[in-house]
Amino acid sequence: MAHDQPLLLENPEENPKERVDRELGELLQGLRVAATGVQVLFAFLLTLPFSSGFGKVDATGKWLFYIALVAAATASICLIAPATQHRILFRSGLKEIMLHRANELALAGGIAIAVSMTCSTALAVEVFLGTWPAVLLAGGIALLSSWLWFLLPLITLRRHRPEAAEARRLAELGQDNR
Repeated sequence: MAHDQPLLLENPEENPKERVDRELGELLQGLRVAATGVQVLFAFLLTLPFSSGFGKVDATGKWLFYIALVAAATASICLIAPATQHRILFRSGLKEIMLHRANELALAGGIAIAVSMTCSTALAVEVFLGTWPAVLLAGGIALLSSWLWFLLPLITLRRHRPEAAEARRLAELGQDNR
């Protein structure tokens, strides 16, 4: 299938510094999108205990709220950290370290977002429909986010790693032969 073929866009004329600059810029742009979403969720969760109906939430719902709130705060911290670190380490020559660290923080933030979204959805459904519908829907949310955000990319990476490594090797040889 065409969508299973690796799309290798490595530029053999791009030097390592240009590559790191580009990759860091792309990562920071992606983090801006994710951070905005998690901040909206976090803000909503922060207001929830002050709403009139929150007193009706049972002990399970309160635990779901607590987990969702802590996970949203964790996601916010992880997704904002790369931009803050970039400002502190600006012009330090440590961009490649920042890139690797930002990638790890983005993954941790993604896990935290998935947990927060799952628990927030379970809380809302549990209040209106009960425990079992909440469990089923939360399970579906957890499975969907796990599949699309983590498992599918990891499977794709594993499936195409030898091809990508070969293309990278050939690009480096082409660069060295100039």
